Amino acid sequence: MRGAGCTINDLWDRNLDPHVARTRLRPIARGAVSPSQAIVFTGFQLLAGLAILLQFPRSCLYYGIPSLVLVAMYPLAKRITHYPQFVLGLTFSWGALMGFPALGVDLLADGTAAKAAGLLYSSCVSWTVLYDMIYAHMDIKDDAKAGIKSIALRHDKETKAVLSGLAVLQIGLLAASGMAIGASPVFFIGSCGSAALTLVIMIWKVKLKNVNNCWWWFKNGAWLTGGGIAAGLLGEYFAQRNGNNQKHSNEEPFQSSLSL
Repeated sequence: MRGAGCTINDLWDRNLDPHVARTRLRPIARGAVSPSQAIVFTGFQLLAGLAILLQFPRSCLYYGIPSLVLVAMYPLAKRITHYPQFVLGLTFSWGALMGFPALGVDLLADGTAAKAAGLLYSSCVSWTVLYDMIYAHMDIKDDAKAGIKSIALRHDKETKAVLSGLAVLQIGLLAASGMAIGASPVFFIGSCGSAALTLVIMIWKVKLKNVNNCWWWFKNGAWLTGGGIAAGLLGEYFAQRNGNNQKHSNEEPFQSSLSL
């Protein structure tokens, strides 16, 4: 689905991309692929996405299809608002919601799960806006000339302050999602702690006027922060599993004594 989103974006931007150094050699922009060919290719991408989606519980279909609206909206957003990164965040973060029905959790019936999902989704949106703001700084001069709007253009002079605010919001929402499900200290130290550390380093070190440096932090920063969050979640999984095993082992002698 991300691939389909990229193709749709390139279709929308085929008359803008030639004016931006980073995107001028994209297949549609340089004429290597025609718009009609790109539309056919998008159709195959969407069918592939549907085939994968059908392997999951049926409820995933109902949660997944609405995301297509956001996929189509993002390229339009950069023409009408300085905050297209927010729309991108809503789109890219959809997987945070999809994980619940994929595991058979009904978000409409389970209030705790719905609260945790909403907080996790919002945290991911904040994170996406944060790292894509750094990405947007790569094109800031060309975007201004081409009339493309972005959060980097709108907040060029206070970018690091905005990035810091987004980082605080991301970590706060991530921690709140953990609190909603009663996560152990492993999650808060591993996921939230590592996210805070890596984001502080990235915001401090990134050179917003250096295209190569922005690219490095955009490409690697997401892996560093995401890797830390994933490691914390994995640790939380094992902590919860060990806790459940210990609980069951403590219950067994008691049940045995009752049977006697």
